[in-house]
Amino acid sequence: MKTFVGIDLGSTTTKAVLLDEEERVLGRGITNSRSNYDTACKVATEEAKIDARFTLFRREFGGTDTLDDQVEDFLGALERSFRLEQFLEQLGDLEETCTRLVRGERFEKIGREVKSALAEVFKRLRAEAPAMYAPDAERKSDFFRDIAGSRYLAVAEEVGRDAGIPYDVLLNIYDKSIIAVENRPPSGSLNEKFKSALERVAKEGAGFSRELGENAERALGIELEESYLVGTGYGRVTLPFSKEHIRSEILCHGLGAHMMYPKTRTVLDIGGQDTKGIQVDADGIVENFQMNDRCAAGCGRYLGYIADEMNMGLHELGPLAMKSGKPARINSTCTVFAGAELRDRLALGEKREDILAGLHRAIILRAVSILSRSGGVADQMTFTGGVAKNEAAVRELKKLIAENYGDVTININPDSIYTGALGAAEFARRAAEGRMEGLDA
Repeated sequence: MKTFVGIDLGSTTTKAVLLDEEERVLGRGITNSRSNYDTACKVATEEAKIDARFTLFRREFGGTDTLDDQVEDFLGALERSFRLEQFLEQLGDLEETCTRLVRGERFEKIGREVKSALAEVFKRLRAEAPAMYAPDAERKSDFFRDIAGSRYLAVAEEVGRDAGIPYDVLLNIYDKSIIAVENRPPSGSLNEKFKSALERVAKEGAGFSRELGENAERALGIELEESYLVGTGYGRVTLPFSKEHIRSEILCHGLGAHMMYPKTRTVLDIGGQDTKGIQVDADGIVENFQMNDRCAAGCGRYLGYIADEMNMGLHELGPLAMKSGKPARINSTCTVFAGAELRDRLALGEKREDILAGLHRAIILRAVSILSRSGGVADQMTFTGGVAKNEAAVRELKKLIAENYGDVTININPDSIYTGALGAAEFARRAAEGRMEGLDA
């Protein structure tokens, strides 16, 4: 099966989308962006291929609308088993990397004890791994660093204390090792990992019929041929792509939004590093656009900085801001002065939720100003980027659009973070077919 790959290398996350020849999304993948964009590209693409496999499984079982409960349970068990295989593979890599660091003068006297402690830490992590992928298990993140890191730190503290090894020694080994592990692309064959996961599901004897396993194996036999690839995003210039395989973020977000919502004429994208206001025609080709300047104020990076200052998770900002009854009036969203201003306001007794509500409004005010300079809002508009998942930002956008442009349809897709990658994948599909319209816009 021919596939067309679009990769959006953002400043915070890297996304990949696989399309088939009929312009249907086969799979989506996402990972943390790293200083090594090449690795981020490979990881996101592999995640998209994994997602594509599950799409093919569903097609083999008769499509998404006709799957019965047993099939859904089977696919759920297969995915959990596959993710467990993935986790254990990376855990083994992390253990080997940690152990290799135990050398030199620093470990001359305690090297054997440290290696023994590390072996015990990873023995416990492997033992508890299946429970993390049980049917009812909840994980705050699907990124290996987040899952393994939190458990390593907790287990290493206990093991180190019992072995008389300073905690900072085990912590330092982890900090150095996780970077190396993250900057290595996945190894091994995806199909082999899926076969191993299928064997695990069958061995656990969950009552699934043999036919389900046979159908899954048949779907595994479908080869995914990468026919053409297009890269876009903040880190696109760092990729080893030739010029014809790179498209601007503006073009890709415009076309991606059009693919999601064909009646879209205005696109607002707020990503980690920039904000874009884009006007597109009936075919999704860009007619005009505006971007913020080099300052990261009002973008995802700014919200991340605020989250750090308030010792909160980025995902917690929106829900807390929604609780505000009296948003603070904030005129500046300067990242440089954000920390000092935030601390001053808190010291004066302002509520956290009111400050956050005011910050969200200030961010969206900047975004609407950029939209205005790009040509305003006409017909339907689509809100994309990671900030589109922030409910407080969405609330303020709806208010300001209604105040300035009246009753306008605002589209927000659950997969909006993949908009740029989707547009890139469509450009890849068109390039492979020799259809180059819009590529030089």
